[in-house]
Amino acid sequence: MKKLFRFLIKILLWFVALSIGFVFLFKYVPVPFTPLMVIRYAESDEDSKMWKHDWVSIDKIAKNLQLAAICSEDQKFLNHSGFDVEAIEKAYEHNKKGKRIKGGSTISQQTAKNVFLWPDRSWLRKGLETYFTFLIEMIWSKERILEVYLNSIEMGPGVYGAEAASRYWFKKSAANLDAYEAAAIVSVLPNPRNYRANPATVYIQNRKQWIVKQMRFYGKLDLKIKE
Repeated sequence: MKKLFRFLIKILLWFVALSIGFVFLFKYVPVPFTPLMVIRYAESDEDSKMWKHDWVSIDKIAKNLQLAAICSEDQKFLNHSGFDVEAIEKAYEHNKKGKRIKGGSTISQQTAKNVFLWPDRSWLRKGLETYFTFLIEMIWSKERILEVYLNSIEMGPGVYGAEAASRYWFKKSAANLDAYEAAAIVSVLPNPRNYRANPATVYIQNRKQWIVKQMRFYGKLDLKIKE
């Protein structure tokens, strides 16, 4: 038993050391791919395999898209420390009623999940998500979290990140998106493999209008003043 205990302790220490090391590495280095990208590609039929992903720095992602993501996904992003307790409680109460599962994840949690973990709803995955969210909030700036998020999330079928999505949906660079185009791309995030940013369905059109309204209410985005 002592040998087993020592072995488990060593495994835990190695995991902690490696995870912190990777978080520090990705503070400075672009994330080349995520587990979701690999899984999606492996699951695709040969005829439908697609993997579009072009990393760009945050200064080459339009403020419109940065703001649209925050207004749609996590309006408290600049002020919380990785977790929105109120949103989690609301999601829990909603899910208890047996309706369609609703998440309460922040942008920080989604970033941790996308970059370091696999898509799953197990308690193990959720616990690791909490751990990695804590790490990136401690080690990365809010600007870096948003930069990694916007470069890593799925924004279309086989399309990952702001630059690839902008060119896929609107044939332009992410730096040149206007407010409605940015809102359209963000509108597909609940189900990027089935929703279309352009041409927009009635549902996406309504989502887009709502996000643009929220952007106007939110005002100017300045990531650096609240870190």
